[in-house]
Amino acid sequence: MTRSPNFAALFQASPYPYLLIAPDFTIIGANPAYLAATERTAEEIVGKDLFDAFPANPSDPDGTNLEEVRRSIDMAIRTCKPHTSALLRYAIPRSTSDGTVFEDRYWSAIHSPVFDDQGNVDFVAQNAIDVTELYRGNGVTASNAPDYGLNLVPEITGIDRPEMQPAVARILNVERAQLQSLFNLAPGFVAVSVGKSHVFQMVNDAYYQLIGYRDVIGKSLWDALPEVVGQGFEAIMGSVLESGQPLVLRSQKVSLQRKPNGPLEDRYLDLLYHPIRSPEGKVTGIFSQGYDVTEMREANRRLAEKIQELEAARARQAFQVQIVDRIRPLEDPDDVVAVASELLGTHLGVARVVYAVVDASGECANMKPDWTDGVLPSLAGLAVRLDDFGPLMVKAIRAGETLAIADVTTDERSAAHAHPYAVNGVRSFVGIPLMKAGRLRAILNLHDSRPRHWTEHEIALAQDMVDRTWSAVDSARAQADLRAERDQSRYIFDSMTEGFGLVDKNWTILQMNAEGLRISQRTAHEVIKKNHWDVWPELKGTPIEQVYRHVKATRKADIFDLPFTFPGSRNGWVEIRAYPSLDGGLAFFFRDVSERMASQEKLEDANRRKDEFLAMLAHELRNPLAPISAAAELLQMVKLGEERMRQTSQIIGRQVEHMTGLVDDLLDVSRVTRGLVELDAAPIDISHIITDAIEQATPLIRARKHHLGMRLASDATLVLADKKRLVQVLANLLSNAAKYTPDGGHILIKTEVRPAHVLIQVSDDGIGMAPDMVARAFDLFAQAERTSDRSSGGLGLGLALVKSLVEHHHGTVTCESLGLGFGSTFTICLPRLLADDCAKDAPLTVQQNSKALRIMVVDDNMDAAAMLAMLLEASGHKVQVEHGARRALERAKIDPPQVFLLDIGLPEMDGNELAKRLRAQPETANAVLIAITGYGQDSDRGCALAAGFDHHLVMPVDTAKLAAILLEAT
Repeated sequence: MTRSPNFAALFQASPYPYLLIAPDFTIIGANPAYLAATERTAEEIVGKDLFDAFPANPSDPDGTNLEEVRRSIDMAIRTCKPHTSALLRYAIPRSTSDGTVFEDRYWSAIHSPVFDDQGNVDFVAQNAIDVTELYRGNGVTASNAPDYGLNLVPEITGIDRPEMQPAVARILNVERAQLQSLFNLAPGFVAVSVGKSHVFQMVNDAYYQLIGYRDVIGKSLWDALPEVVGQGFEAIMGSVLESGQPLVLRSQKVSLQRKPNGPLEDRYLDLLYHPIRSPEGKVTGIFSQGYDVTEMREANRRLAEKIQELEAARARQAFQVQIVDRIRPLEDPDDVVAVASELLGTHLGVARVVYAVVDASGECANMKPDWTDGVLPSLAGLAVRLDDFGPLMVKAIRAGETLAIADVTTDERSAAHAHPYAVNGVRSFVGIPLMKAGRLRAILNLHDSRPRHWTEHEIALAQDMVDRTWSAVDSARAQADLRAERDQSRYIFDSMTEGFGLVDKNWTILQMNAEGLRISQRTAHEVIKKNHWDVWPELKGTPIEQVYRHVKATRKADIFDLPFTFPGSRNGWVEIRAYPSLDGGLAFFFRDVSERMASQEKLEDANRRKDEFLAMLAHELRNPLAPISAAAELLQMVKLGEERMRQTSQIIGRQVEHMTGLVDDLLDVSRVTRGLVELDAAPIDISHIITDAIEQATPLIRARKHHLGMRLASDATLVLADKKRLVQVLANLLSNAAKYTPDGGHILIKTEVRPAHVLIQVSDDGIGMAPDMVARAFDLFAQAERTSDRSSGGLGLGLALVKSLVEHHHGTVTCESLGLGFGSTFTICLPRLLADDCAKDAPLTVQQNSKALRIMVVDDNMDAAAMLAMLLEASGHKVQVEHGARRALERAKIDPPQVFLLDIGLPEMDGNELAKRLRAQPETANAVLIAITGYGQDSDRGCALAAGFDHHLVMPVDTAKLAAILLEAT
């Protein structure tokens, strides 16, 4: 017969504490283990409400997790499933002689629903285990939610009690869940594996995504990811397990089958393998962390810089903390090196630790402040050549390899160069290079005076210190640079030649530099930390406020100009540039742009006068075209007599001469004002210049019936000048005086001699000039209002040309007028040349009789060629005419001319090329070549002469010049 178990006896005998709670929170039972744990009796709690039997601490109502207990029981009843609270703070009331006191206790509780025959929750069984010793043994400070770490369960007394085992399991399960949650929050992929087979214990979501969401927990690396076998990870992870040293891999290639039955995909990973150690120090597994940098690697594959390597984990954390604590407050880089060397040297028990900083050439190293144990001397300040220590050593160091030499006298890398080591007392050493940006920057050296076997631990510790120390050195340097940069920025800020201000989002003025305070006529006390609109209330409602608010709202910069009154009541303009700042405020720059605005106004005025000039130029050029056109039509319509023919020809000649003069004036003023004219300067008496200028202007002066007076200094006055150009200047002033003075007026020219200068003054009693015209009389496009009697006059370029030519002579020219109707006075001031300082050369002229020449005219314009031929024939020359370059070459071989007049703009071969070929033909190599062209720039003249031309004439041809050239050719 089967015996029924006695559950009531089991309940009473269980070593695990249980409390039975009805759905309405009434306590219906408690076993002895529970009563013993809570130090209560059944009579005190059974039949009472749970929270009356175990009330909150009145002095610390938030110190117990009553609501958490209530919530847990409700969850068990509502879900019909056990609910666990891994760790609760629940104070137990105890009766003492001083009254009821509450003792802090910590519990691991599980609430399990118990069902009746109908499947309804009959009551809830609370299994609450006192884990106060566990909690306190872990050193956790009192809180409602203790921190879960990897070492949550320490070795404490009572941990082996039976009831503690499930409590520990609950806590560990919660810990594992929280750790998994943290893993899943990690930005990279994370995995924990144990044993030599690397069995997966935990991975995060990023790891699942990397491998294609395969089930890996509980499987070895090779079973879970069979495709990685043979890719080198056996050795890599095996080395981490064996060495116990962290391993960092950059852009490690791995081929993964991320889709079922799919192809292998190459991924590149940045990996950190960190050994997991047991409390006894044994490596039991590997913590793997990393990032998939495939896309990043592809995007940055052409970049020269390497991704900064992950900092290696410290071999000895206590030593690392000591280094950090000691060097953190240091500001001097040398102090950082000295302290770090001392700590490493004393820790490893070596004879000397020294940093050698390598110079930019990579050839020499300078020893920084070092540490020694007193046996070996200090090397601080010593400079050494790396090549003195052996090519094998230097090659390895420059390649970034760490060197560990147990005995320099026996190691093949150093034995042949043992002397430099012996001089410095070195028998064994470790050399650790520091590479930055592909260049050797420094070498950490550990020296010993005896042979020594250097362990991996010692080398790893030194390697770790190299980077940390150099980082601290860089940090100290950066801080020093930052302080210098801050001081420099402050200096620049205060030295700026434009105003600068900064306001926050509430319009409070945060900064304003010295120039800004000067322009705004404020002091720093009146501005800084004040509201912008309180400081400048007059700007409220103006365009400035509109712009400022628009920049703040749109976060887009703007620039505008504003009329402004400067100190001293000077009116002008300021330019304001407004930019949005990071905090929602504004940064604004402002500067005095009064000169720029004035220049802009002048430019607009000059542009207007240029347009007026062009309109006038068109008029001046059309005037002579009218009689020329009429004369041409007359010649075509009727057969004229010789007298009418001569009269018509003279009209055409005069108008062509007038148009040529207009064009020459334009080209002349252009060349002079651009400084392209070279003066033929020589010592000249100023009286000769005045005489020639009066001779040129006399016809116009007589035509207007003016009275010309002269008051010339009695002394001979020499100047160093180009006579032709200076005559041109004075003739221009005299002609202007004649043009702008009514008939019968008076013109006066006088000179004054001073010790270093000579003054030439031309005055008239003509129409005069308004003040604005006086101010711009010498501007290029300036011209007074035209009068009807100047309808065939010049272009108004004369005074601009006068000013340029005088300045080319290192002189000045000014004008004065008392106003309209009061005449004008122009004064030229030139440097005086003493007679003793110059020598005079008389020009030599040669007159020769002319004779008939054989001349060929080559021009594709038939009319122009025919007219030029007729002119030459009328002078007695024999003329051939050709309209093509190749025909001209052929004919010149048969009957070689003495002179060629060649148009430059020929169609099949230009005149320059034709000239070169004529020079190359023996028959015409010595002929006189004259270029006839419409291009008169100096560059055009240079090209023609380089091609072989002897002379360069601009159309229409000056017949006097042509006659002179032909005279020389006879």
